[in-house]
Amino acid sequence: MDYLASLNPPQREAVERTEGPVMIIAGAGSGKTRVLTYRIAHLIHARQIDPFQILSLTFTNKAASEMKHRIEKLIGLDARNTWMGTFHSVFAKILRVEAQKLGYPSNFTIYDTDDSKSLLRSIVKEMKLDDKVYKANTVLSRISGAKNRLIAWETYLNDPFIKADDEAAMKPRVGEIYKNYQNRLFRAGAMDFDDLLFNTNVLFRDHPDVLNKYQQRFRYVMVDEFQDTNLSQYLITKKLAAVHQNICVVGDDAQSIYAFRGADIQNILNFEKDYPDLFVVKLEQNYRSTKNIVEIANSIIAKNKSQLQKNVWTQNDNGDLIELMKAASDNEEGRMVATTIFEEKNNKKLRNSDFAILYRTNSQSRSMEEALRKLGISYRIVGGLSFYQRREIKDLMGYLRYVVNQEDEEAFKRIINYPKRGIGSTSVEKMMIAAYEHDIPLWEVISNSSSFLTGRAANTVGDFCTMIRSFKIEAERKDAFETASSIAKQSGLLRELYEDKTIEGLNRYENVQELLNAIKEYVDNPENEDKSLGAFLQEIALLTDEDQNKENQDTVTLMTIHSSKGLEFKYVFVVGMEEDLFPSQMMMQSREDLEEERRLFYVATTRAMDRLFLSYALTRYRYGRLLNCEPSRFLEEIDPTFIKVNKKISSNLSSSFRDREGSQGFVGLKKPAMRASTAKLHTPSPDFKPSNTNNLLEGMQVEHPKFGFGKVAAIETEGANRKARIHFEHFGDKTLLLSFAKLRILE
Repeated sequence: MDYLASLNPPQREAVERTEGPVMIIAGAGSGKTRVLTYRIAHLIHARQIDPFQILSLTFTNKAASEMKHRIEKLIGLDARNTWMGTFHSVFAKILRVEAQKLGYPSNFTIYDTDDSKSLLRSIVKEMKLDDKVYKANTVLSRISGAKNRLIAWETYLNDPFIKADDEAAMKPRVGEIYKNYQNRLFRAGAMDFDDLLFNTNVLFRDHPDVLNKYQQRFRYVMVDEFQDTNLSQYLITKKLAAVHQNICVVGDDAQSIYAFRGADIQNILNFEKDYPDLFVVKLEQNYRSTKNIVEIANSIIAKNKSQLQKNVWTQNDNGDLIELMKAASDNEEGRMVATTIFEEKNNKKLRNSDFAILYRTNSQSRSMEEALRKLGISYRIVGGLSFYQRREIKDLMGYLRYVVNQEDEEAFKRIINYPKRGIGSTSVEKMMIAAYEHDIPLWEVISNSSSFLTGRAANTVGDFCTMIRSFKIEAERKDAFETASSIAKQSGLLRELYEDKTIEGLNRYENVQELLNAIKEYVDNPENEDKSLGAFLQEIALLTDEDQNKENQDTVTLMTIHSSKGLEFKYVFVVGMEEDLFPSQMMMQSREDLEEERRLFYVATTRAMDRLFLSYALTRYRYGRLLNCEPSRFLEEIDPTFIKVNKKISSNLSSSFRDREGSQGFVGLKKPAMRASTAKLHTPSPDFKPSNTNNLLEGMQVEHPKFGFGKVAAIETEGANRKARIHFEHFGDKTLLLSFAKLRILE
């Protein structure tokens, strides 16, 4: 096959090195997906490996689907037989087969975040705890963190350090909630997202025969985005590859940005310790971005101490300098960004979809949205309420889930009185209490409602039970679409929505029709062998936000930097480059936290192909107050060689803001003698007043409000930019852009 001819030497080496442990360090824009695709194609075509023996793990179903279709184009339909998908989807598939060994039904329900929170709220209420102290969000996060570190509730309850942490957080009973939560999940025949990985580890630990079966099946194991794996994911992968040792991990430590989700950067940094004979390939040529963008990204990540060394480079053109924009306020920042998009789009015949605005927190989208709307620029926000989280969708999904699994407590609570059938919360509580007190499944109580309820309630629940039984028979005989259509009609849900003639009601009705369309599409897809309702529900439960994004609209994309990973745009605006916002004030407690924020900045800059804009505001409304802002320390770390300050916008600032502009200066670190985190910041002199730097000469003594006293070592002029290299007593050499910096010349 001639596909190898299109690869550069390191890419080809990564494709052809199929045996033994391999780590591919893939810099931003280095053709990682192509390498993974060709590697699998090479295994099947050139090495004649059975596709069923290849396991490829990704972080989104969308990525897996795209890769599978690319491989199909190379080698044909054999590609469909590889085990390829997200960690959660692949191991959910294994758990379906092996679930009974863990005491679960094979058709177990997968709870989403809303289901988990609802269950936790019920448990907190039953335990008579304060729901303002034991908030569902907080407790779920604590439990999720424990599961990602493979800490079962038994261990959690008996660990003195965990107990001390909970007591310090004034939440001493989280361990008990965790215990009750897991027991309730088990009784409901349900797993949450974290359980899919946690229980796979338990399965492999307690059932060596099962582990051996899958070790023999998967001769080749590949993991994409390895820097984002947590302990649980890594241990599963390591166990599966233990026999054949043909494990290939692909990732970039510089793009590890998900520690808050449990990702552990040490997995990639220390991979060689677990595999001493590891073969390392570095993909360092960037095909995505201009030279200026690549260089500025390199200058950012160079400040991190914990990293695998690589030298990312590109043969692309230099491109434009990175543009720095400063605004008087967050609203003006929005206007500047929207105006720039409007002008660039019209002048260069670009589409809305060529532009992306990235921010650290979702709340920053407001000023951007307002400005874009005023200029009539279409946009979309990634990360808003997804289709499958809408109320009417969750209502019908509740019916579908309950038909498949009658122990699904959350689905039961959602549908028992919708559409209204006269079953109040008191009757529901009676049935649930009866199930717990008699230690019998909830379905058994519902099936014998006359033994636990009286009068009309007993008859109504009896009718509900009969309806569910009839749906269950249909589900066993018909495919997912026929069953779901019948359930939507016979349950009364479609009629309920159809009779609501408000605009919202019509939208809800159309949304349910769209869900039925999605089920029909699933059934008609020849790649889906199992067309049952249960198989469809598993597919939907494992969708991620990235899988649900529609990219065929011509809109400017607004998203958090975390959501942007893996994407690329011609023009990228990184907004809100202010201290305490980016880096976040929550991420300054340790060097590790600050390095993660710096990696996040690196990810933001490397999304850009042609142009990169950085912006910050001098004032911003936060927490209901107007706050003065300082430029981010990350701006000070950038090599100023690649920066152009937007003069036009600076001159539009009012004089009061101009007086404060660049209060901390704009710094490029050339030879950092001491890390900023270890040197004490300078307190400006009482009479500190910036001097006119047009008169600055080599050898002069100066004072900087942050870096203190120093001596001008050299003056450099590049085009319109005049820079000074200054040696500071406590911070070493720094290069300052004089149009931006604030310096007092000492007599």
